[in-house]
Amino acid sequence: MAALNAITPANAGTVSAGAAVAASDTIAQAIMGPNGAYLEIINGNASPDTVTISDSGLTPAGNALNLSPGGVISASVTNGTSKVFKLSNAQVNPATNLITVTHSVTSTVTYKLYAV
Repeated sequence: MAALNAITPANAGTVSAGAAVAASDTIAQAIMGPNGAYLEIINGNASPDTVTISDSGLTPAGNALNLSPGGVISASVTNGTSKVFKLSNAQVNPATNLITVTHSVTSTVTYKLYAV
């Protein structure tokens, strides 16, 4: 499991080459902005990457929501394409202060993470 790092854009621009993903990654709430973050997955692999992003599945009062499937967001990133996901602070697991992101393939798959 690897902790993802956020890119902080500057007025003059910031180089953003992307970084490798692991089979299971985490995003700490501390690096997210007050409005969450954008996570871009860039799939350079020859196969689609099924990306699964955890969702705490809790209301602001801490009550469980009836999310489907099982409190996760799952989407396929077609080979040779990119997909951007909007992450909310509400998705953070309050017990760990993390969002977990898993991948079905990792070779030549990279990410860019921006706090909002």
